[in-house]
Amino acid sequence: MERCNISFSPPDISELEIAEVCKALRSGWITTGPKTKMLECRLAAYIQTGRTDLDCSNREAIAQYSQRVVCLNSATAAEELNLRILGVGPGDEVIVPAYSYTASASAVIHCGAAVKFVDIQKDGDPTTHMPEMDYDALEAAITKKTKAVVPVDLGGIVCDYDRVFEIVERKRSLFRPRESDGMPLGDLSSRIQKAIGRVAVVADCAHSLGASRMVGGKKKYCGAIADMTSFSFHAVKNFTTAEGGASAWLPLDGIENSEIYKMYQLLSLHGQNKDALAKTKIGAWEYDIIGPWYKCNMTDIMAAIGLRQLDRYPSLLSRRSKIIAKYNLACDEIGIGHMVYHTDNMDSSNHLYLIRVPGIDVEGRNEMIEKMAKRGVATNVHYKPMPMMTAYKNLGWDIKDFPNTYDYYHNLITLPLHTLLSDEEVDYVCETLKAVVKEYQK
Repeated sequence: MERCNISFSPPDISELEIAEVCKALRSGWITTGPKTKMLECRLAAYIQTGRTDLDCSNREAIAQYSQRVVCLNSATAAEELNLRILGVGPGDEVIVPAYSYTASASAVIHCGAAVKFVDIQKDGDPTTHMPEMDYDALEAAITKKTKAVVPVDLGGIVCDYDRVFEIVERKRSLFRPRESDGMPLGDLSSRIQKAIGRVAVVADCAHSLGASRMVGGKKKYCGAIADMTSFSFHAVKNFTTAEGGASAWLPLDGIENSEIYKMYQLLSLHGQNKDALAKTKIGAWEYDIIGPWYKCNMTDIMAAIGLRQLDRYPSLLSRRSKIIAKYNLACDEIGIGHMVYHTDNMDSSNHLYLIRVPGIDVEGRNEMIEKMAKRGVATNVHYKPMPMMTAYKNLGWDIKDFPNTYDYYHNLITLPLHTLLSDEEVDYVCETLKAVVKEYQK
């Protein structure tokens, strides 16, 4: 087969997104405004129904789906605001799998809380092989200081949330909700902690927009499973707004969604109680600063990309499934381990294709990546475990304490998986992989 040059993960941007961005630029409204509000509404509808074609411009839809999702400038900001609204802070602990990207843990540190890493299951989940946290280790790690656990849907494969919720429910007696400090954020956080009444499940769904799982006997989409959820819309994700992310949460008894939504708005816009759109109303220039908070809102330029991406999203997911099917056949043929993206009770968003090559060490894995690159196929590794990173080693973490995490990582390669790949290019990736692996099987 003729040599190809295959990028790892370029964004799939069509003329539809470009035209919508031009509309935003010409409208004179380029910061947070009507397009961002519409994207929030449509994302909420998608999370609830799995549909991207619902009309969210009428009063009924706005009443049902508005103020259920907040769009922000990154998934890291989304997770941090989730934790801050939950009331996580100094003296608290948050449990995070050692196998993830740094954002899963750094948001905890931003809040002043302590990260508590746990190992993954040996070779990942028995069914999907996703590097999912060891749930026995999770249960053992929960103490009176624990305020949240962060499951990670790595590669778009959905964690076993039934198991996670069973664990935090069993540990309910250890949970100590914070008391209100009389301030707006502290009061809301206290009421949220008391309403949940246990360790909160704060899902890292950076990879899993559109993924679903049977939870409690019902099919639920990511964003409607955990107590709080963060999504990423970074350039390499299935669904992109260039940069960007979103927060979602489950309704709570005694607390209006509008109150929670309003706090996200305050936290993401300097604590200012009116955004730019609200200030355009006649005589509405005056505003107050409720708290000295943060700046991480989404712009209408970013939302314009997202609106048209959402129109195309079902077809993008379908294309990813077809690529995965070809990769599966190739890997099975040569005895390469891979994750399972669709089961009887779970449908992935098909974000990353991770393979594990038997019989090689870290040096051999890195050599394979170089050989693939010389043949024109860019690959990657997702991820180098956090206890191996300088920042977390400086906090006292040692990869030796996470043997399953290291074992999963040491022979891992991520193949290119994106919707700009042609069938011929997918075939070329498969043939190149076979040729390179064959060199190590002699």
